[in-house]
Amino acid sequence: MNRDPAPHHPLVQRLIDARHISDALFSIVKPEYLYERPIRERHRIVFYIGHLEAFDRNLFDERLCPLPAFDASLDALFAFGIDPVDGGLPTDVPGDWPSLDTVRAYGQQARAQIDRELAAINVDGQPRGNGAQTGSAEQLLNVAIEHRLMHAETLAYMLHQLPLAQKIAERGAGAGADQNANYRQSARADRIGEFDHAPMGSVPAGSTLLGMTRESGRFGWDNEFGELRVDIPAFEIDRYMVTNGAYLEFLMAGGYHQRAWWKDKDWVWKENEQIAHPAAWSQREGDGEWLLRTMFEEIPLPLDWPVYVSHAEASAYARWAGKALPTEAQWQRAAHGAPHAASGNFDFRQWDPQAVDAHPNNVSTFGVEGQFGNGWEWTSTIFDALPGFEAFPFYLGYSANFFDGQHYVLKGGSARTAQCMLRPEFRNWFQPHYQHVYAGFRCVRG
Repeated sequence: MNRDPAPHHPLVQRLIDARHISDALFSIVKPEYLYERPIRERHRIVFYIGHLEAFDRNLFDERLCPLPAFDASLDALFAFGIDPVDGGLPTDVPGDWPSLDTVRAYGQQARAQIDRELAAINVDGQPRGNGAQTGSAEQLLNVAIEHRLMHAETLAYMLHQLPLAQKIAERGAGAGADQNANYRQSARADRIGEFDHAPMGSVPAGSTLLGMTRESGRFGWDNEFGELRVDIPAFEIDRYMVTNGAYLEFLMAGGYHQRAWWKDKDWVWKENEQIAHPAAWSQREGDGEWLLRTMFEEIPLPLDWPVYVSHAEASAYARWAGKALPTEAQWQRAAHGAPHAASGNFDFRQWDPQAVDAHPNNVSTFGVEGQFGNGWEWTSTIFDALPGFEAFPFYLGYSANFFDGQHYVLKGGSARTAQCMLRPEFRNWFQPHYQHVYAGFRCVRG
């Protein structure tokens, strides 16, 4: 990517680089569709064009540098996203939002204002090497960077749901020139059934440590701080993530129609919403072949890619298979020794998953493969605070608003997860009936 000739502090440069990533996402939507709402639980796309810049402005103002308001109404309008659970869906219409020119002008002015101040501020004169120090320049810049990179992933979920005709598949925007070969290789006849009954790895009894201390000096979000040591009995865990091929076996066995596999609330949701298969799957009329919608095309279902489903669907499969979803502690214990920032499918390198065995070097001490990248992994753990939790004073609701018993922890990362968020302590979370996350799962027994 093109960079300013003037040198920047490394964190400022990372913020600039993150902007390039988010800007490129909006460019794949045809302008006339920027007021669409591809996922009903989320704002319209146009909101996020303003939100990313408003968040930085609101975060930095009077904490990192003075940023006098030039449009306080837009600062407020674009301040917060939404996450309705089981109802309360947004009802706004496109006409309720400012024009695209207004939103873009706001974003440009906010960015220019921030950049002028960042050029003048002596970031090196601020406390260094302690990203955990509340209110430090290092912490605030990391928050801005990772917030934007999180949205670069969640926006991908949204844009994935846009009809293909509403997007521009620019050269280089997809997974690369080998994408067609990638999924054709995945659909080879000799791979059919290869992972349907993949081996499980044995993890001996032991302990794992969730979270980290502020004394470590490393950056993390508020829910990552506080240590919790958990003793875990021996268990078995799937060596690979559950594949499309394995999940297809569950579907063909009538898994979506058998009440026994579903929790009460999950069954009611599935029936009310008429859920009969993963959100990105469809069945072609005529020959009945199963297809997968990727970001820019529809392809034959790659049987050895990880299946992406909601927590409710993952839980039903696990029961059908006579297993369970791992707890957060089990998942982290199984990941011990894995090189979480080495080989793998992450950091925006491509749009889509790869075969679950594509990165054999991304393996833990216990032989569990691919836990970092290629798809978030659902756990059975309800998202909650670790011991000694303290909310960020400048972002009080980031985690605490979701300690509601209705969100589950995910671990790992997807192809669209930034490398900096592959740290083992990072905790993602979503509600159980949200089908659009790039999230799959693996099962445990014992």
